[in-house]
Amino acid sequence: MSALRVLVQREDIDVGAELARLEALGGGGIASFTGVVRGEGGMEMLELEHHPGMTEKVMRDIAEQAADRWSLVGVTVIHRYGPLRAGERIVLTAAAARHRHAALEACAYLIDWLKTEAPFWKKEHFADGRSAWVETRKSDAAATDRWRA
Repeated sequence: MSALRVLVQREDIDVGAELARLEALGGGGIASFTGVVRGEGGMEMLELEHHPGMTEKVMRDIAEQAADRWSLVGVTVIHRYGPLRAGERIVLTAAAARHRHAALEACAYLIDWLKTEAPFWKKEHFADGRSAWVETRKSDAAATDRWRA
């Protein structure tokens, strides 16, 4: 049984503390991905909404699938919600495993599935006053599809 940590929170993510927690579990390799809000095209703020309970359940299911698939020592998945400015951390996925390959693969799996399956609604707010909901990209769906093979 892997140590799973799944959180949806407003607060910033303490990446160093999260990686230290995974290191303490005793695996031989830790891999992580930190997502940061991009400020392209004049986008100043990304607003994220979620359905409490449902979002955490989907995220936990994804973490459990990764833990089972690679026999991980530990998994951390943290996603933020609320208004986030360009440059702020939005998501952390991390995996601890006995060997690097499993940790790296699991980390990629986690972020690919989060991008397409975790129920977050994202709205971009631009400097000129415009705002628009973000739709799922085909490239994100293609990334998830590679894990189905």
